[in-house]
Order: sequence, then structure tokens, then C-alpha cells
Amino acid sequence: MAGRAEPPCPAGDGLRGPGECPLSEQEEPGPRDSRTDSQPPQVPDLRLHLDAELERIGTQLRALTDAKDRLQGLLDAVLSISGELDLSAVLRRIVTTAMDLVGARYGALGVLHESGEYLKEFITAGLNEDERAALSGIPFPHGRGVLGLLIHNPEPLRVESIPSHPSSAGFPPGHPPMRTLLGVAISVRGEIYGDLYLSERSDGRPFAPEDEDIVVALAGAAGIAIENARLFGQVRDSAERFQRLLLPALPDLRPFEAATVYRPANRPNQLGGDWYDAVVLPDGAVGVMIGDVGGHDLYAAAAMARINSMLRALLYDLRNPPSQVLTQLDRTLLTTTDIPVTTVCLARIEPQETGWVLRWSTAGHFPPLLVGPDLETEYLEAEPGLPLGVSTGMERPDHTHPLPAGSILLFFTDGLVEHHARSIDEGLTALADLAATHAGRPLNEFVRVLADHHPSDGQDDMALLALRIPAATRCPRPAAPDDKER
Repeated sequence: MAGRAEPPCPAGDGLRGPGECPLSEQEEPGPRDSRTDSQPPQVPDLRLHLDAELERIGTQLRALTDAKDRLQGLLDAVLSISGELDLSAVLRRIVTTAMDLVGARYGALGVLHESGEYLKEFITAGLNEDERAALSGIPFPHGRGVLGLLIHNPEPLRVESIPSHPSSAGFPPGHPPMRTLLGVAISVRGEIYGDLYLSERSDGRPFAPEDEDIVVALAGAAGIAIENARLFGQVRDSAERFQRLLLPALPDLRPFEAATVYRPANRPNQLGGDWYDAVVLPDGAVGVMIGDVGGHDLYAAAAMARINSMLRALLYDLRNPPSQVLTQLDRTLLTTTDIPVTTVCLARIEPQETGWVLRWSTAGHFPPLLVGPDLETEYLEAEPGLPLGVSTGMERPDHTHPLPAGSILLFFTDGLVEHHARSIDEGLTALADLAATHAGRPLNEFVRVLADHHPSDGQDDMALLALRIPAATRCPRPAAPDDKER
């Protein structure tokens, strides 16, 4: 019988010998492996899935970065606010810091009246010069309209359209247009102190919930900073009152015009040892003294009071040149009490036929500043001598200088000119320039300007005593005991 024809089979495939064919005898293949039979995954679908996952991860990373930046910004803001001790500076810093955190163009902080019913103070930021000029003469808002919502309901407030809000009372003439608002109450010791208002994000969008969250967090830190500033103000005021009680009241020095200023240091609990004094002496001269006891505590303040009392008594009673009075004071202090190192400038202003003459001696103190009637300035540099409490064996010299009529003689302590970032010469030059600029003012105003715009860093207390030299050489009359009671 003839057999079935075998299907042709390629020979020499390298795996089988000649004549061997895997499909000989029409052998049916066995069960297929499901893995080899399944369809391969769709590559485009996998790529889309990976892209979506990567985008989701990227979004989360960006959100984490934004959150980290916001937290870092909040931390920087808290440190910035906490670095201020003056209350007015703290309040302004709160407003500007909140504006920076959320990118707001305008900001304000309204301080509540003690009754809690309306705003007694309104600190603004973000207004340009034209906008401020347009609002000049218009009273600040006291808490009506949308701003008043926080007063009566101190919960965070976000408004997308101020004009459309049912509580809106409109804006006064000249007010810049504002559409959005974020308001947060600030509490101090559990009581509402005021309200923080922000308006108009720089990107034009309404304020978001995350803006509200970060401003609420800032408001918590702001309340602590406000309380710290208030406590510092109370301590500073108490220290200043105590210091002023130790400072003498100047007698009537006519025909001289006199003015004084004392300012405590910018740091809390820092009583100073600076003082000034002036007295009409029995021989018709005017005695002037200014000094600085080392240290910033009660001990320094008490030492200052003792030294000033001794110096005034010695100057009045001995009628000796300033150098001899300082030498006697130094010896007396050495044998009777233990005091810190102290600098002093002691002077007598004496009448002469041609006018007034300054005779002075210093114990390590700054020289007086003379501002002439032509506004020329001159520090009366001379041998300074050793401070009190260092050595009693060194001789102290006296110095003299004529005082032109109409000139100003300024005595001051180092707190007026010393700055940690500048040399003392720079401070002295700045003071001389400032004095020449304002010498035409009334004397009381003159010394206040010097104290307000001092070139120092404010880390030490300062004392100033200024005398305007008269044209007449009539000696001032020492005040009789009965005169002091009148």
C-alpha cells in the first residue's frame, strides 16, 4: 500500500537530524502554556500610567516643597516679630510680615479700644505716596462694615468680593480699590487685642484656605510678641521713672538757658548710671557736671546717686578748680565706699569782662561739644585724665575756653554716640553734624532731636545737658532756701 505523503520538512535546522520533523505523523501539539498564549501588555497604556503616576508624585513633592517654604517663612516671620521690643515697631512688623507670607498688596492692623466695641488705632502698610495723599484728612476706620465682622465675631474671615458682601459699608473717597479680604483676630492673654486685615493678593486670586491657616498661625505668635513688648514697655517705664527720681531737677540758671534729656537703654531691666547736674555756685559761677557709672543695674544707679551728691557738695563748698574737686572726690570715694569705675566731666562757667569762660576737668569722660553762633562745631579736646576709682596718684589738669554769646555748650554721655558697628569718631562726627543742623531750634527741642536721632545703637542709656550762652555777663543769683519752696 502506498503510504501517506509526509509533509516536507526543512532539513538541517541544526537541531534535528535529516528526516526528523517535529510534525511528523501529523502529531497534534500538546496543551499550550498560558503564559506564552497571553497577549503582550500594551506599551502605550503602560507609559500613560507611568506618566500619570510621576505627575502625581511630582505634584505631591511640589506641595511638600511649598509647605516647607511656608513653614520656613512662618518661622522667619515669628523670629522677625519677636526681635522687636518697641510696641509700635512690633505692630508694624506684624502687618508687613503677614503681607509677605501670603503675597498681599495691602495690610492693616486695627487695635481694639478697651471697651472692645471699636478700633482705637489703625496701622496700615502697602499704600504708596499717592494713595496716602488721597486719604490724608480722612479718619481711619473704626470697625464698621466688613472690618467690624471680626470685632463682633473673632473667627477667621475670607471675603472674595468686599463690595458685594452684605456687611460692606463702602470705601471713603480716594480709597484704593480693594476686592478681596482676609481677616484674623489677634489675642493677647486670652483677650482680643486687635484684628489683622490683608487685601489683594499679588496674583489677583482670592485668599485660599492655606493663606488663612498660615496667618492664623502668625497671629498666635503675634499675640506673644505684643505681650512681650507691652511687658518690656512697663519695665522700661518703671526703670526710667526710678532713674529720673535719682536725677536732680535743675535750678533756675538765668541768664543761661538750659535743657536736659535722659533716655534709658533699649534693653529691659537695664538701669543706668548716667547723670547730669548743674548748680549756681556762691561766687556767681555755674557748676555743670555729667557722668557715667559703669554697669547697668541697681548698684550702678545707687552709686550714681551717691557720687552725684558728693560731687555737688564738694563743688559748692570747696570753691576750688574742677581738677582739685575731682581729686578730692576720688580720694573720698576710695576711703568711704566701693564704687565701679566712673567717668565725669566737671565744669565751671565763669563770668569775665569780655564774656563767659569755661573752666573744666575730666575724669575719662567725653569732651563737651561747642556749637558756635555761626554753627561751627568744636569738641573741646583736652587731657582727659583717669576715670574715678582707678588711681588717686595722678594729677588732674584744668582747661579753659571762651564761650561766645549765643553758642550752645553740650555735655553728653557715651550712650549718645557709641555704636557697635561704627568707630567712636564716626559717632562723634555724626553728633556734631546733627547738632549744627538743629542748633537754631529752641533748646528743649534741640536736645530732644539729638536724643531722638542719636547716632548710637541705643544699647546704653544716655544723658544730655545743653546750655545756651547769654550775651550778658550778669551772674545768676544762687537760689535762697525760701525761693525753692515757692
